Amino acid sequence: MHADTDGSLSTESEYVELAVEVFSMLSDATRIRIILALRDQELSVNHLAEIVDKSAPAVSQHLAKLRLARIVSTRQEGTKVFYRLANEHARQLVADAIFQAQHTLSDDPAHHRGDHRTPEDVH
Repeated sequence: MHADTDGSLSTESEYVELAVEVFSMLSDATRIRIILALRDQELSVNHLAEIVDKSAPAVSQHLAKLRLARIVSTRQEGTKVFYRLANEHARQLVADAIFQAQHTLSDDPAHHRGDHRTPEDVH
Protein backbone atom coordinates (compact mmCIF):
# COMPACT_ATOMS: atom_id res chain seq x y z
CA MET A 1 0.00 0.00 0.00
CA HIS A 2 1.35 3.43 -0.87
CA ALA A 3 1.80 6.08 1.79
CA ASP A 4 -0.69 8.94 1.74
CA THR A 5 1.92 11.65 1.28
CA ASP A 6 -0.36 14.21 -0.37
CA GLY A 7 -3.25 14.03 2.10
CA SER A 8 -5.64 12.57 -0.46
CA LEU A 9 -6.97 10.13 2.16
CA SER A 10 -7.81 12.78 4.74
CA THR A 11 -11.41 13.66 5.58
CA GLU A 12 -10.84 17.08 4.02
CA SER A 13 -9.53 15.65 0.74
CA GLU A 14 -10.56 17.36 -2.45
CA TYR A 15 -11.15 13.88 -3.89
CA VAL A 16 -14.03 12.86 -1.59
CA GLU A 17 -16.75 14.14 -3.93
CA LEU A 18 -15.04 12.55 -6.92
CA ALA A 19 -14.86 9.25 -5.01
CA VAL A 20 -18.62 9.49 -4.47
CA GLU A 21 -19.04 9.85 -8.24
CA VAL A 22 -16.92 6.73 -8.79
CA PHE A 23 -19.07 4.76 -6.35
CA SER A 24 -22.18 6.10 -8.07
CA MET A 25 -20.81 4.92 -11.42
CA LEU A 26 -20.24 1.47 -9.93
CA SER A 27 -23.71 1.24 -8.38
CA ASP A 28 -25.11 -0.69 -11.34
CA ALA A 29 -24.97 -4.49 -11.62
CA THR A 30 -24.32 -4.43 -15.37
CA ARG A 31 -21.35 -2.09 -14.93
CA ILE A 32 -19.94 -4.32 -12.19
CA ARG A 33 -20.29 -7.32 -14.51
CA ILE A 34 -18.58 -5.39 -17.32
CA ILE A 35 -15.66 -4.56 -15.05
CA LEU A 36 -15.40 -8.19 -13.94
CA ALA A 37 -15.39 -9.30 -17.58
CA LEU A 38 -12.65 -6.79 -18.42
CA ARG A 39 -10.42 -7.50 -15.43
CA ASP A 40 -7.91 -9.59 -17.42
CA GLN A 41 -8.66 -8.83 -21.06
CA GLU A 42 -10.00 -6.37 -23.57
CA LEU A 43 -13.28 -7.16 -25.29
CA SER A 44 -15.62 -5.83 -27.96
CA VAL A 45 -19.12 -4.58 -27.17
CA ASN A 46 -20.70 -7.68 -28.73
CA HIS A 47 -18.51 -10.04 -26.71
CA LEU A 48 -19.25 -8.09 -23.51
CA ALA A 49 -22.97 -8.18 -24.31
CA GLU A 50 -22.82 -11.99 -24.53
CA ILE A 51 -20.91 -12.25 -21.25
CA VAL A 52 -23.21 -9.95 -19.25
CA ASP A 53 -26.36 -11.20 -21.02
CA LYS A 54 -27.52 -7.75 -22.15
CA SER A 55 -28.14 -6.24 -25.57
CA ALA A 56 -25.19 -4.66 -27.36
CA PRO A 57 -26.85 -1.19 -27.35
CA ALA A 58 -27.42 -1.40 -23.58
CA VAL A 59 -23.81 -2.47 -22.97
CA SER A 60 -22.62 0.28 -25.28
CA GLN A 61 -24.47 2.88 -23.17
CA HIS A 62 -22.90 1.53 -19.98
CA LEU A 63 -19.47 1.55 -21.61
CA ALA A 64 -19.94 5.16 -22.71
CA LYS A 65 -20.60 6.15 -19.08
CA LEU A 66 -17.62 4.15 -17.86
CA ARG A 67 -15.45 5.74 -20.53
CA LEU A 68 -16.54 9.26 -19.54
CA ALA A 69 -15.64 8.39 -15.95
CA ARG A 70 -12.24 7.16 -17.20
CA ILE A 71 -12.85 3.70 -15.83
CA VAL A 72 -12.49 2.05 -19.24
CA SER A 73 -10.53 3.01 -22.30
CA THR A 74 -10.70 1.89 -25.91
CA ARG A 75 -8.57 0.64 -28.77
CA GLN A 76 -9.83 0.59 -32.32
CA GLU A 77 -8.90 -2.16 -34.76
CA GLY A 78 -10.45 -1.53 -38.15
CA THR A 79 -14.15 -1.07 -37.53
CA LYS A 80 -14.10 -2.86 -34.14
CA VAL A 81 -13.63 -1.09 -30.83
CA PHE A 82 -12.14 -3.00 -27.92
CA TYR A 83 -12.62 -1.95 -24.30
CA ARG A 84 -10.26 -2.48 -21.38
CA LEU A 85 -9.97 -1.19 -17.83
CA ALA A 86 -8.15 2.13 -17.78
CA ASN A 87 -6.19 1.13 -14.65
CA GLU A 88 -6.14 -1.46 -11.88
CA HIS A 89 -8.20 0.57 -9.39
CA ALA A 90 -11.68 -0.26 -10.75
CA ARG A 91 -10.73 -3.94 -10.71
CA GLN A 92 -9.62 -3.62 -7.08
CA LEU A 93 -12.74 -1.65 -6.05
CA VAL A 94 -15.03 -4.27 -7.56
CA ALA A 95 -13.04 -7.15 -6.05
CA ASP A 96 -13.17 -5.53 -2.61
CA ALA A 97 -16.91 -4.87 -2.97
CA ILE A 98 -17.53 -8.51 -3.91
CA PHE A 99 -15.46 -9.66 -0.94
CA GLN A 100 -17.32 -7.24 1.36
CA ALA A 101 -20.58 -8.68 0.02
CA GLN A 102 -19.37 -12.15 0.98
CA HIS A 103 -19.03 -10.89 4.56
CA THR A 104 -22.72 -10.01 4.61
CA LEU A 105 -23.59 -13.65 3.98
CA SER A 106 -20.97 -15.43 6.07
CA ASP A 107 -18.77 -14.99 9.11
CA ASP A 108 -16.23 -17.13 7.25
CA PRO A 109 -16.35 -15.89 3.63
CA ALA A 110 -14.79 -17.87 0.81
CA HIS A 111 -11.95 -15.40 0.27
CA HIS A 112 -10.77 -15.97 3.88
CA ARG A 113 -10.78 -19.74 3.40
CA GLY A 114 -8.67 -19.54 0.27
CA ASP A 115 -11.57 -20.75 -1.88
CA HIS A 116 -11.23 -17.69 -4.10
CA ARG A 117 -8.55 -15.16 -4.92
CA THR A 118 -7.92 -12.42 -2.41
CA PRO A 119 -8.02 -8.74 -3.43
CA GLU A 120 -4.21 -8.77 -3.62
CA ASP A 121 -4.38 -11.59 -6.19
CA VAL A 122 -6.67 -9.56 -8.44
CA HIS A 123 -3.79 -7.28 -9.55
